[in-house]
Amino acid sequence: MSNSLQSVDERTARELRGLARVLVRSGYADHAAITAALTEAVQEDAPSMDPAALVPLLIGEAVIDLNAEAAGWPESTDPDRLDAVLAEFERLGLVVVRYTSDHHAARQALEAADAPQGLVFFTDTDVWHAVDFGMLELKLWHPDTANVAPGEPLLEDVLALLRQNDLPAVFDEGRIEVTLEWRRRVTL
Repeated sequence: MSNSLQSVDERTARELRGLARVLVRSGYADHAAITAALTEAVQEDAPSMDPAALVPLLIGEAVIDLNAEAAGWPESTDPDRLDAVLAEFERLGLVVVRYTSDHHAARQALEAADAPQGLVFFTDTDVWHAVDFGMLELKLWHPDTANVAPGEPLLEDVLALLRQNDLPAVFDEGRIEVTLEWRRRVTL
């Protein structure tokens, strides 16, 4: 791959590889979405490069790296446990929005729900942060879109469920910070 990025400066090459890495490792973006995001990044950051040639190489490199690491992962990973907790939240009547582009889409899902108990959501950039730094920010809102506050039963229930599933979580500055290793198995 280094030959394909030869005419791009080292920083741009590193940034493009980093973007491919978080997009692939998120486990939420499909091949078309990853291709679109990387194509846009190449056009913007490396206009002399041909996205049609470079993007598949960036994706391939990221997938190869991920698959090599995944061979050594435990059978059940933190994102697996997170998925189970999110499903439990849904059973309890919370609206769960995963990997959304922003809070507006999450709000729309909440407003469209029938008698929701609240909303739990995280954005694409929250996941990318978790991939690189081992912490996922969850937002938790009441049905009227107000943020939860310390000591409220809804917040305490959500924190307890995360912790019971070996996902250390604390409430800080209006969000729940979940400590986890982002090891999501991906099929593209």
